[in-house]
Amino acid sequence: MSVRQSLLAILDQGPCYGYQLRSEFDRRTGSTWPLNVGQIYNTLDRLERDGLVSRGAADEHGHVYFEITDAGRAEARSWLSSPIDRGQTVRDELAIKLALAATLPGVDAAAVIQAQRQASVARLQTLQGAGQPDDAGTPEELARALVVDAMICAAEAEVRWLDGAAQRLAARPGRAYELALSSERPRRGRPAAS
Repeated sequence: MSVRQSLLAILDQGPCYGYQLRSEFDRRTGSTWPLNVGQIYNTLDRLERDGLVSRGAADEHGHVYFEITDAGRAEARSWLSSPIDRGQTVRDELAIKLALAATLPGVDAAAVIQAQRQASVARLQTLQGAGQPDDAGTPEELARALVVDAMICAAEAEVRWLDGAAQRLAARPGRAYELALSSERPRRGRPAAS
C-alpha cells in the first residue's frame, strides 16, 4: 500500500492538513489500515521535498494546509490509472519464514505451518464476523466493505497456501529438506582482520 500516492490522491480533492488527511484516509479505507499521524507528516515532508505538494500558511487554529502541485496531481492520477504489480511488492515475511523453517535443521516446519494456520483461520473468522453489509449504503460503508472483502480473500488464500505447503512437506517425511551450511565460501565478504 502506498501512503504516498494515497495522500496525493486525497490532496487532489483539495488542500488538507495532516490530521485531516489521516481522517480522510480512515474514511476512505473503512478504518482498516490505521496510519500514524507521524507517518503522514513524514510523508508530507518527502512529498514537499519532491515538489509534489506545497505547504501553505497556518490558519487561525494553527493547521498547516498542504496543496498538491501539478506534478503531484500527475503522479496521483498515474497511480490510480495503473495496475499494481504484486510481484514487485515487499518480500512476503511468511513465505520467507516458512522456506527457512523447511530447510533449517532442527526446525519443525509442520509446527510452524500449523501455528500460522491457526492464527490465519482465527483472523479469517474475525473478518467474516465483521458483519459486512451486502448493500453498502454510505460511501464509508462501501469503502470498508471493499477493503474487508479483499482482506477476507487474502486470508482465505493464505489458509489454502498453508494447506498446500503442509502437503508438500508431508510428501517428503523426515528431514528431506534440511540444508546444512554450504562449505563453499562466497567470493565477497568482510576481509579477515590483519
